[in-house]
Amino acid sequence: MAVAGQLKRVFFEKEALDYPMGRRIYQRIQDDGYEIQFLRSHNRVTGIPGNTPREAFFQGKSTLVVGVRKTLDFAPCKPSAHYQLPLVTGCEGICEYCYLNTQLGKKPYTRIYVNVEEILNQAAVLISQRQPEITVFEAAATSDPVSVEPYSGSLTRAIAFFAEQEYGRLRFVTKFAYVDSFLKLNHRGHTRIRYSINSDRVIRSYEHRTPSLQQRLQALSRVIAAGYPSGVIIAPVILTPGWQQDYSDLLHQLADHLDYSPKMDFAFEVISHRFTTRARSNILDVFPHTDLPMDETTDRKYKYGQFGYGKYVYTGELLEEMKAFFREEINRLFPQAAINYLI
Repeated sequence: MAVAGQLKRVFFEKEALDYPMGRRIYQRIQDDGYEIQFLRSHNRVTGIPGNTPREAFFQGKSTLVVGVRKTLDFAPCKPSAHYQLPLVTGCEGICEYCYLNTQLGKKPYTRIYVNVEEILNQAAVLISQRQPEITVFEAAATSDPVSVEPYSGSLTRAIAFFAEQEYGRLRFVTKFAYVDSFLKLNHRGHTRIRYSINSDRVIRSYEHRTPSLQQRLQALSRVIAAGYPSGVIIAPVILTPGWQQDYSDLLHQLADHLDYSPKMDFAFEVISHRFTTRARSNILDVFPHTDLPMDETTDRKYKYGQFGYGKYVYTGELLEEMKAFFREEINRLFPQAAINYLI
């Protein structure tokens, strides 16, 4: 298990042992040979070393926290879903460009919430308030929950829950391949599983501690064979010299693995690389020698986003070239597949 191989420390909140999932994870962690430390107070994680931003970041990425979700207020998740489903926060992957680098603090540990039944019960309340409209929940807004699924089992339980919800739907995106527990579930098509993919060059250069493109595509093929609505997120699209060939190769590899049929419920989301001033500063603190393109004077323009802060995006000309390329290639290789975002 990749997550086990990367862990250096595990913290538990004592209340986590009041829940069946907490006790199960505790036993699994012990069986895997890890020493468990107990936190003195909820939501205050001390004991992660690191004197520099780089040390703190990598030590945080090797830390797992198992606790209880105290607040059951679900954050909105526009435009792709109505609510976030807070099963996990954080991710064991180390992607240099990740926006969570500015969201999860200097020591970005992964946290599993063990009171999954309470979380799902709250989801049921929100579903009932909006019916007969469909309510959609995103389980990967601030995490890659599949990265710790072998420990948590949270998504397996959530998929079974949403299969029973006439007016509820679940979606999540992942780079990880721990999908075997999903494949025999009677999901009733109520969960959409998307894979985050990129060119081989981008994955090798910037997506550290994540599965290869081939591993992701193999897992996606198994998900599709199990009948799940599915799709891919190609992000961030990085427009460096040769990008057209890189992404043409990516789409052809995707087509080769999928045995695509227009009857599939399959969707694309394509998102160009962008960054904020704060994100660039944080990235350079952790990856001082990165060659991630973040020069605001080259092929970039400043744009205010929907949340009131600005970011550097590609110029209009470059974006139009990118959009035209992906529209043409996707329509040719995947006729009738939906393109939900192309930005």
